[in-house]
Amino acid sequence: MSGAKARDTSGFSARTMILLVLVGVVCLAGLGVLSAYAPELKSGNDGGGHALSKSSVGFAATSKLLSLTGQPVLTRRGPLGAAAEDSLLILTPTTETRPEQIAAIEHTGPLLIVLPKWQTAPDERHPGWVKTFQPYAPAKSLGVLPKAIKGDLTLNSRRGEAGIRLRRPKGGAVGGPLKIDRLQTLRGKDMVPVLLDDAGGVVLAMQPEGWTYVLADPDLLNTQALKTANGARVAVEILDLIRADDTPVVFDLTLHGFSRPRSLLRLMLQPPLLGVTLVVLAIAALAGFQAAVRFGPARRPARAVALGKAALADNTAGLVRLARREHRMALPYAHLVRASVARAIAAPRGLDGAELDSFLDRVGVLSGATHLYSALAERAKAASGPADLMAVARDLHIWKQELVRGRQ
Repeated sequence: MSGAKARDTSGFSARTMILLVLVGVVCLAGLGVLSAYAPELKSGNDGGGHALSKSSVGFAATSKLLSLTGQPVLTRRGPLGAAAEDSLLILTPTTETRPEQIAAIEHTGPLLIVLPKWQTAPDERHPGWVKTFQPYAPAKSLGVLPKAIKGDLTLNSRRGEAGIRLRRPKGGAVGGPLKIDRLQTLRGKDMVPVLLDDAGGVVLAMQPEGWTYVLADPDLLNTQALKTANGARVAVEILDLIRADDTPVVFDLTLHGFSRPRSLLRLMLQPPLLGVTLVVLAIAALAGFQAAVRFGPARRPARAVALGKAALADNTAGLVRLARREHRMALPYAHLVRASVARAIAAPRGLDGAELDSFLDRVGVLSGATHLYSALAERAKAASGPADLMAVARDLHIWKQELVRGRQ
């Protein structure tokens, strides 16, 4: 019973802790990956006026229509590659877009700027849909254009819904008849007309010094334009007037916050740095495994002050070494060796000092010893460093072995 109670009141088991750690690692890795690719994981169906929105003011339907007709369609979340240099880049700014943002976009191919028109609010009953109220003031719609493009342009808006028929400036009709609510048209001397309505208002204009086009009314290109077959035909023909054959149509998403920023985390999750990331993760996993699993018994911590003769000798040697007085130990060591040899060979007890040294020298001569003790004692007395100490200690050891051999 006592053992069962002890197990019940103990902490988490090792298996539970390992499982918790694994779940935490997986969640953290998932959070990192989602953070790196968050801009691309957004559906974009938020009712805005961009190519991911399926609302009435969005351009997702136009993008889908072009794809179904076999036209190459791309979305821009960052700098375009060399393959899209000649493509038609479509900008669909909002009234919150600053002119500097459009001016900062560099593109060598044709550029189409679609002016904002409708004030909208989310439709609570249908997520992704919007309710349109009334057009923006003309100055606010034109406020998104940089000064170099805007020039002397003015924006006019008709009242109510009216039937129109678009045509080229030289009289060629484009598409069939349309019904547009509060059609917006441009007026200005600094732009070249490309498309006109039946009343002579400029619907699509081009900047004389570049391939920059301005579409006055987005309802000729967005989802509302595709509610009729004529509207879809007109939308496709408008784009065909601007872009070259077999070149892609690129819808910009950076002005709506769907950019793909450069980040170190994204680079680490893509080749060629993905291999380095996997190696680092493997090393971290191995290090964690080694830290979690003990190899062998636990090592007991040593005492701060060790006990015993060996510890005392080590501490004394350490103090002598710290004071740099090792050579001073040579002569006392020679005396210890002399006393040990005298006992081993049964030297007369009355001998001491110089008399004992002379006796040991005579015994050494008779024994054929390599060194005389008196000479070794003088060397020990004259030792000036650790090297001299070691040399004298070695010779004293040899001398002792030669004299006591066969007597112990």
